[in-house]
Amino acid sequence: MSDLYFRFLHQLGAALPLPGPGDSLLLIESRDRLTDVCHHRHKLVLWLSAARHFAEELRVAGHEIDYRKLQSDVPLSELLLDAIAEHRPARVHVVKPTDWADRELVAALGKVLGDKLVLHEDRRFLTPPGFFAAWTSGRKQWRMEFFYREMRKLSGLLMAGGKPEGGAWNFDAENRASLPAGLTVPEPVRFSPDALTRDVMAAVEALFPEHPGRSANFAWPVTRGEALHLLDRFIEERLGNFGSYQDAMKTGAPVLFHGMIAAAMNIGLLDPLEICRRAEAAYYRGDVPLNAAEGFIRQILGWREYVRELYLALMPDYRATNALAAERPLPWFYWSGETDLNCLKQAIGQTLEHAYAHHIQRLMVTGNFALLAGFRPAEVEEWYLAVYADAFEWVELPNTHGMALYADGGRMASKPYAASGAYISRMSDYCAGCRYDPKDALGDKACPFNAMYWHFLDRNREVLRGNPRLAMPYRTLERFGPERRAALNAKAMRFLDGLEGKGKAPEPQPGQLKLL
Repeated sequence: MSDLYFRFLHQLGAALPLPGPGDSLLLIESRDRLTDVCHHRHKLVLWLSAARHFAEELRVAGHEIDYRKLQSDVPLSELLLDAIAEHRPARVHVVKPTDWADRELVAALGKVLGDKLVLHEDRRFLTPPGFFAAWTSGRKQWRMEFFYREMRKLSGLLMAGGKPEGGAWNFDAENRASLPAGLTVPEPVRFSPDALTRDVMAAVEALFPEHPGRSANFAWPVTRGEALHLLDRFIEERLGNFGSYQDAMKTGAPVLFHGMIAAAMNIGLLDPLEICRRAEAAYYRGDVPLNAAEGFIRQILGWREYVRELYLALMPDYRATNALAAERPLPWFYWSGETDLNCLKQAIGQTLEHAYAHHIQRLMVTGNFALLAGFRPAEVEEWYLAVYADAFEWVELPNTHGMALYADGGRMASKPYAASGAYISRMSDYCAGCRYDPKDALGDKACPFNAMYWHFLDRNREVLRGNPRLAMPYRTLERFGPERRAALNAKAMRFLDGLEGKGKAPEPQPGQLKLL
C-alpha cells in the first residue's frame, strides 16, 4: 500500500514533505475554504492558480498528483475523506496547518485515521516547536521586541560575535521618515497571466461575482520562479529605501518601497529564511544600509513569527475578546471605497483594486479609524481577512484584533495605535487632496480623526488611563477642560452617528458549481 500526502492549497513549495515513489500528493479545491469570508477575487485567483501551477510542476517532475478541482458545494472535510477512501493509503501525511479551522479539520481527521495519520511540522516558519512556549513561560508580558532578539540569536541573522550588527537590536527610530519631494519610486512589478491563470480568472469572475475586486487586473506571482523574480527586484530596487520610508504613504503609489512578497511567502512560493538571508547579504555587500536590512528582517523574523506563535498560543478564545467594548457596525464604505475622507478613500480604494496595502495604511489609516470609531472587532477582522491577498487568519487576527484594535487589552501591543489627523498628514500627501483640515478639530472643515481621537481617549479612560504610554495625551485631555472635551465628544458623535451605508459584508450565495 502506498502513502497519501495531503496539502491545503496554501501549503505549496518544495520545503514541505513530498511523496516518494509510488505515493501520491493530494490537493483539493473546495467552496467552503474559498468562501469562509468574501475573499477578494485576486486572492481566489492567486490561491487556485498557484496551486494548479505547483501541481503541474510536480507532475512534470515525475510525482503522482491527485488534483481535484472545484466542482461542488461539498465541504473540504467530506471531499478529503472521499479521496482517502478512494486511495486506501497505508498512511496519510499532513503538514500541521496554522489557521484554526484547518487545525480543527486535521484534529477530526486524526480521530478517523488514528495512527495512520502522520503529522509534519510546517518548515515554512522559523520558530522551533516548543520555543515560544518556553520563552513565554513565567513572563507576565509578551512583547515582540524581546522575542525578536531571541530569534536573531537563534538564526544568527545580522549578528556579529554574539551581538547585534551595528550595536543595536533595531533601528526603528531611523525608519519613520516621510517621503521627500522628488524621490523616484520604482514601478511596481507585475506579472502577465498565462493561459492557466487566465482560465482561473474567468472562472472566478463567473463563480464569485459578489466578491470584491476584479480579476482583469490580476498581476500577482503564481509560481516560485515569478516569486523569486519579485524578490530579486525588491532587493535590487526597493530594499535600500525600505527602512527610511516604510511608514510613508503617497497618492497613486500603493507599493512605494515595499516588497509585496508576503502573499507569495504565506502560500509557500518563497521561504522566509531565504528572504532574510538575501536581505542580510545585500547589507554585507554594501548594497543597502543597516536600518533597511534590519527593519525588513524584523518584519519577517520578528512580527511574522511572533503573530503566528501568539495566535497558536491564545486561540480559539482570543478572537472573542473585546477589551474596549467596541460595538459600532463597520460602515459599508470599507467594502465600497466611497468616502470623502481622502486617506481612507486612497487606502481602501487601492485595497479593493489590488488586494494590497502596506502595513502603515492598514494600521494607521483603516485600522486607526476603526479603533477610534469603535467598530466591532469581528466585522473589522472579517474585512481585513477578505480583502488582502496575503491575509490568513493566523496573521490577520493578531495584527488586527490585537495591534490595530487593541481588542485583546494589550496582549499584542503595549498601547493602542491611536492617532489624530496630524500623523496621517505628516506621513502622507493624502490630506492635501481632502476636504477636511488635519489642523482643525472643531470647525466646519475639521478632520474627523481629531475629534474622534480625543473622544476615543475620553470614552475609554477607565480602561486606558493607567497605561504609562498614554500618560501624556491624558494630561493634555485634562488640560482641555470640560467645555472643550464636551465639544470634541459631540463633534465626534455627530460624525459617527452620521456614517451612512452601514451593512454587513457581501455574503457568497450557495449554488451548484461547474467544473473550473
